[in-house]
Amino acid sequence: MRVGLVSQWYPPEGAFIPGNLAQQLARRGHQVRVLTTFPSYPHGRIYPGWEQRWRHREAQGPVAVRRVPAYPSHDTSALRRALSYLSFGASSAMAGLGWLDGAEVTYVYHPPPTAIAAAALLRAARRTPIVLHVQDLWPESVLQSGMAPTGYAGRALELSLAALMRTTYRLAAAIVVISPAMADLLVERGADPARIRVVWNWTDDALFRPVPATAEARAVLGHRGRCTVMFAGNLGLLQGVETAVRAAAAARDRMDLVLVGSGAGEDAARGLAVELGADNVRFIGRRPADEMAELYAAADWQLVCLRDLPALRGTVPSKLQAALACGAPVIAGVGGDAGGLVESTGVGLVCPPEDWAALAERFVEAADLPAAARTSMGLRAREVYQERMSLRVGVDQVEDILLKASMGRGRT
Repeated sequence: MRVGLVSQWYPPEGAFIPGNLAQQLARRGHQVRVLTTFPSYPHGRIYPGWEQRWRHREAQGPVAVRRVPAYPSHDTSALRRALSYLSFGASSAMAGLGWLDGAEVTYVYHPPPTAIAAAALLRAARRTPIVLHVQDLWPESVLQSGMAPTGYAGRALELSLAALMRTTYRLAAAIVVISPAMADLLVERGADPARIRVVWNWTDDALFRPVPATAEARAVLGHRGRCTVMFAGNLGLLQGVETAVRAAAAARDRMDLVLVGSGAGEDAARGLAVELGADNVRFIGRRPADEMAELYAAADWQLVCLRDLPALRGTVPSKLQAALACGAPVIAGVGGDAGGLVESTGVGLVCPPEDWAALAERFVEAADLPAAARTSMGLRAREVYQERMSLRVGVDQVEDILLKASMGRGRT
């Protein structure tokens, strides 16, 4: 099978879903060509050593990669974000017909929705079916992020994005979603239920795995010999990090909260920690990916939290898979499928999203839980990941969807 893969985000960025998928499909004997842009996530600046140019091509093992220029941005400016998404849509569309010519199916990693531009042209010109992999619900993810305009402009943006998404769903021969709740939400928005498949996201199995805790990792976290809860990943506007800071401040005598990462919501969270006098909250910034497994092992619990928004009830944050893959017990301040998974499998403690008082109670409960019970939760976490979310399980499912789409099943 000849596969074209389109994603604005791709390694060396931390976009392991499209990166892992491309490599695994190639190892299984498929021909894979990737169309992406130059790495800039999460700071919105082109990585050192990279220079944007039009005719860039590279080989990542058996995978051929073409990168096209795009405006880099990942800050809180709606205009700059829009320019980033639109510029990639335009440049990838210009390159797509040539670079992806001969593909039997095109896989598109969403968001942003503009990533479908090249695949849509290939579908129109060559009748190449599209498999859309939806990670976030639009327009809600934009409108509820705090970056979108309000009033008439906001309403116009909502209508435009909703229309774009309806068109995007109609173009796809198959739509892969990351949770059952997201599948239901897409059906409500007009997507054909017969074309929707649920595939739980995986993480990078080579990086996230059980390892022994080291003194060096404990030192990085500033472990003080008491309950240490770690939040790892994007400190964005939808993660509900300020709720976690408030909860940690309320439980300051019992635990420490360490935030590993950066993002658009970091400054506000830092300011809140100072305002509340939460000296048990520490920000240590981004760490190299190959250090993360040891940091997971050095913490007692991993925190997964989101804001309380309807569109996020179908979201399963990637940090949940990473924690489970590392065999780490979880404190989940989330609703929907993510919270339901943690609760039903017994891999951690759960409370409603954006409820700092309830989250503070979970922090105290976590601090009181015997080490043996915490270890048992961690072992279950690893089992759940391997059975439901591992790279092998996920790629098996996506490969099957791509093969069926390439044979014309579900093609419009």
